[in-house]
Amino acid sequence: YDGREKAPMGATPELFLDENGSPLSRPGAMRSGLSVGVPGVLAALKLVHDEYGKLPWAALFQPAIKLARDGFQVSPRLSKMLSSAGADSFAPSARDYFFDADGRPHQPGFTLKNPQLADTFEIVARDGADAFYEGAIATDIAKAVQNDPRQPGTLSIEDMKNYRAVPRAPLCVPYRGRNVCGAGPPSSGAVAVGQVLRLVEPFDLGAPPFTPEAAHVIAEAERLAYADRARYLADPDFVPVPLEGLLDQDYLAGRRALIDKTRAQDKVEPGKPPVVPPSAFGRDRTKERGGTSQVSVVDGAGDAFSLTTSIEHAFGARTMVRGFLLNNQLTDFSFLPKDALGRPIANRVQPGKRPRSSMDPTMVFGKDGALEFVLGSPGGPGISLFNLKTLFALIDWQMNAADAAALFNFGSTQD
Repeated sequence: YDGREKAPMGATPELFLDENGSPLSRPGAMRSGLSVGVPGVLAALKLVHDEYGKLPWAALFQPAIKLARDGFQVSPRLSKMLSSAGADSFAPSARDYFFDADGRPHQPGFTLKNPQLADTFEIVARDGADAFYEGAIATDIAKAVQNDPRQPGTLSIEDMKNYRAVPRAPLCVPYRGRNVCGAGPPSSGAVAVGQVLRLVEPFDLGAPPFTPEAAHVIAEAERLAYADRARYLADPDFVPVPLEGLLDQDYLAGRRALIDKTRAQDKVEPGKPPVVPPSAFGRDRTKERGGTSQVSVVDGAGDAFSLTTSIEHAFGARTMVRGFLLNNQLTDFSFLPKDALGRPIANRVQPGKRPRSSMDPTMVFGKDGALEFVLGSPGGPGISLFNLKTLFALIDWQMNAADAAALFNFGSTQD
């Protein structure tokens, strides 16, 4: 279920360029109305609840409403993050919530209450997700974006009203007798993970936790996958993504031949998968920031759920509306619409388009089709690396779930 944010209909491919055609600074773009996409997670959750939910919709909000009204104690980590961010990078509404009158972050142990968020939850609990996408809440979101004192965006009431979450088929790849299923485009997660798994499958990855030789082979395969990601992966509603070509066995065999077990490649270029002309797109040089939350659940009835959700960077666009922070997801688009040769970049900004992500909620099924593992990860562009580490630990090195998750992260996204 795809609840990825969308670019407003007023967005253009030049959204993140200055008057001279140069890319804006990433921090400046992130902390402004320019970066706010049409929020999608609530629509996706409602879509899932309509199909699978067992509790009443309103009941789901009650613990969060209580926590927002009663408050929670600021942790040392939150206080430190706020101190590092600085009060001046926040829009006034968010600054007033997270900082005191002198611009100092609330200290560890301070009880932080959010009655506005409790009110918002009560409205959505009572009236459904439509109350978020239409009416007063949507109006306030649009006003906050369009009147951002740092730099306004174009998100409108109509953008909110017209948003739809969509079901998408999972992308599944066989690996060592299992079926590894994750999120396909506009996320790059399952494609990158699938490519790496197929690239390394013929290699012996050694004994747990892993050898330097195994780490090298995995990292080289990841570099190949991320080079393809940078050229070909984007919103499939706008770009012809060559999924079959990128996962084609003959194509991957050619890519695998580039892996030298004794040394790293000096430079990794995108491949030329079948179907899509290799010159169709330029290469996206976007360097996304890390963030994200992951929930993986298997309940007593055997029902499984994997959710990757995010407002992008910590504190999102640093703008608060009715008690919640707005996202800065549009900075996952390429800031440049074309490469140096004038070729359009697949992940460029376009009105109504979803930015590419790395999110990869994953389920692994055994030979008999039974569920074996549910996983996922935070980490922005590192999500695929972290998921791959866990998959190799679980499958190749036969570690238990706790040890696999605790194993230190490694890998490479660099060309």
